[in-house]
Amino acid sequence: MTDLKFLKVKNSKQDRRISVKKATAILLSLIMIVSIVGCSNKKTPSSDNTQKSSSDSTTVSPGDSTPKSESSTDSSSGQSATKNSNILIAYFTMPEDVNTAGVDAIASASIVVKDGKALGNTQYMAQVIQQTAGGDLFSIETVQQYPLDHDPLVDQAAAEQKKNARPKLATHVENMEDYDIIFLGYPNWWGDLPMPLYTFLEEYDLSGKTIIPFCPHGGNGFSRTVSTIAEMQPKATVSKDGLTVSRNNVADSEAEVKAWLKEMGMLK
Repeated sequence: MTDLKFLKVKNSKQDRRISVKKATAILLSLIMIVSIVGCSNKKTPSSDNTQKSSSDSTTVSPGDSTPKSESSTDSSSGQSATKNSNILIAYFTMPEDVNTAGVDAIASASIVVKDGKALGNTQYMAQVIQQTAGGDLFSIETVQQYPLDHDPLVDQAAAEQKKNARPKLATHVENMEDYDIIFLGYPNWWGDLPMPLYTFLEEYDLSGKTIIPFCPHGGNGFSRTVSTIAEMQPKATVSKDGLTVSRNNVADSEAEVKAWLKEMGMLK
C-alpha cells in the first residue's frame, strides 16, 4: 500500500511537471505568434506612409526645378511675361512716323532714334528702367490706331479729352496681383494723361501697390497727371518722386534715368 501511495504521488508530480512544461511551451508559442503578428503590423503602416509620401508631395532637386521665365515682354501681344520679380513697367507710347535713314540719335515729339532704331520716347525710358531695375515690360496698346503724324495725333488727343473718351485697350495684364511696384510711363498730352491711361487705371485695382510715374514732356512736366493717378487709385501709394524728361533730351537720358533709380534704391 505504501509503494502504491508513493507511486501515485510520484505520478502526480510527473503529471504536474508535464503540465507545466506544456503550459510553458504553449505560452512561448503564443509569445512568438504575438511577436510575429506585431512585427507584421508595424511593417504595414510604414509601407502605407511611404506610398502616401510619394503621391502627396514631390521633392524637386535644384537641378530639376523649372525657373520662371526671365524674359520680359514688349511685343504686340501686350501680355506681361511670366513674372520673375514684383516690378511691372507699364507704358503708353506713340512713336510718330519719322524718317530714320542716316540718323544716329535724334528726339522728336514722341520718338527716339538710336543706332538707326526707332523707339517711342516712353518706350525708350521704360527699357532703360527695365535694364537698370529689372521687372517686366508691358506696352499699353489700343484697339484704335492713332495717326503717326504729329499734328493729327495731337488733334485726336485733344478730341478724346474733350469727349472724356475711354479708348478700348488691345493689351491686358493677366497677373497684376503679382506686382507690388508699378512704373507707369506716358507722354503728357495737353497737360493731362493720354485717355488710354484712364482706361488702364480704371481696369485694375492697384490697392496696396506703389505707382511710380515717369513721363517725357514738351515743357509742362507732369502737369496734374500725378494727382490724377492718385485720385483714380486712392488706395495705392503714388510716388511724388517720379521722373520727367524733356522730349528733346530723351535720347540722351539714360544716365539721368539710372541716377534717378539709384537715388530711389531701385538698382537690381
